[in-house]
Amino acid sequence: MNNPLIPPTETPPAEGSIAEAHQERADGGIWEHPYFWVSLIAFGSLLVAGYFLARIWGL
Repeated sequence: MNNPLIPPTETPPAEGSIAEAHQERADGGIWEHPYFWVSLIAFGSLLVAGYFLARIWGL
């Protein structure tokens, strides 16, 4: 029995399956982990605010 070659990007058909192969979700890039970026921005904002508070208290 000869099995047809299926490209690696396609899902092989299953017996009794009527569903089509679904597309994989695209990689989100830098937006994949938004909590990391939000925490990085918040940390930077706190550093800048701390700098100005230190300057005010130093007067």
